[in-house]
Amino acid sequence: MNIRDYAALSHNRADWTEAFSAAISDLRRQGGGVLTVPPGDYLTAPIQLCGHMTFDIQSGATIRFLRDEAAFPKIPLEFEGIPKILPQPCIYAEDEEEIVITGGGTIDGQGGYWWRFIRKGDAKHIRPYLVCFNRCRHITLENVTLTNSPCWTVHPLRCQDVVIRGLRINNPADSPNTDGIDPNACQDVRIHDCTIDVGDDCIAIKSGTEDTPDRQPCERIIISNCHLLHGHGGVVLGSEMSGGIRNVLVSNCIFYETDRGVRLKTRRGRGGVVEGLRLTNLIMERVMCPFVFNMYYFCGERGNEKRVWDKAPYPVDESTPALRDVSITGVLARGCTACAGFFYGLSEMPVERVIMRDVLVEMEKDGKADCPAMMDGCPKMQGAGLFLRNARDVDLRGVKVVHVRGEELDVDESVTLIS
Repeated sequence: MNIRDYAALSHNRADWTEAFSAAISDLRRQGGGVLTVPPGDYLTAPIQLCGHMTFDIQSGATIRFLRDEAAFPKIPLEFEGIPKILPQPCIYAEDEEEIVITGGGTIDGQGGYWWRFIRKGDAKHIRPYLVCFNRCRHITLENVTLTNSPCWTVHPLRCQDVVIRGLRINNPADSPNTDGIDPNACQDVRIHDCTIDVGDDCIAIKSGTEDTPDRQPCERIIISNCHLLHGHGGVVLGSEMSGGIRNVLVSNCIFYETDRGVRLKTRRGRGGVVEGLRLTNLIMERVMCPFVFNMYYFCGERGNEKRVWDKAPYPVDESTPALRDVSITGVLARGCTACAGFFYGLSEMPVERVIMRDVLVEMEKDGKADCPAMMDGCPKMQGAGLFLRNARDVDLRGVKVVHVRGEELDVDESVTLIS
């Protein structure tokens, strides 16, 4: 069916909310099908998809969402792993399967309406995601442009078998919390051939916090052939990782002017294990720091508690996070400014078993000094080499850092290297 078949419900084509609702209700009754959106502009309130449907947003078509908070119903959902009442995402599906969004068109969240609340410090206006699948299976999102997201752009939550390919995600560099793709507590996710240029992390893998009632792992994640531009981090793990993150492969990607390249962030209290991370065939250019593994991350709720910043060892229990089994191979990073790599494990739970092979990092000779990690006491660095604390069984025999100021490798007695 074609959305133009429902044009009589579009209020003289000024508001397509009723048209989309009626069309998708008809699809649901018939057990699924294809809804085609031909070239044109379509202003609407949030759209809820049904199972077994293809949402074909054709090239030249733009779906824009109303700049009106009252148009977004409030629903129970999670934000940063915490159950809350949130505005319904612009495009949303819950407990569905076999959904495809495709076609070459554009989805515009008109996020400027929502960003202004954050910029004015008005936290009571919680923003919607642009595209969210909640507890869904067999999802494909491909070949569309996503822009001006109010908050996170693509958010699969507790989903299985998700394919995300060929997306163009564009959010302004100063747009708050407009992450590109954030799978949370998902299994079997493939993200490839995407170009992501956003105001926060390009891709962030998450698995809930200590406050998440039903923590589940995020695992079997493949990220390949992507261009990651200007975000705070290119590929990020955490800081929500209480359910664990396992078996992640990142390959054949280019990072350009992201603050950090690959970044892990967690802290005491979160618990969870990150293991089985493979990074291979990556090019980074003009990033502040190519690799940041920080287990004293202080942002977010309770981030100022003593246990978050205290460098003394604490008892190990289920609230202690862990990072182990990381392989980094075939990386060229040029024009880096702060340091070549920052690895900081917990005093009681060091980063374990890191291997780096065929890694070349070229520091910018006059690069800007900055703090590579968001942690209490992180030193400002400029043109520094590899910095490691609380790490064991680390093999750096395949790493070369050039144009470094001072030592290529900064370690202390808390680090054990394989030589």
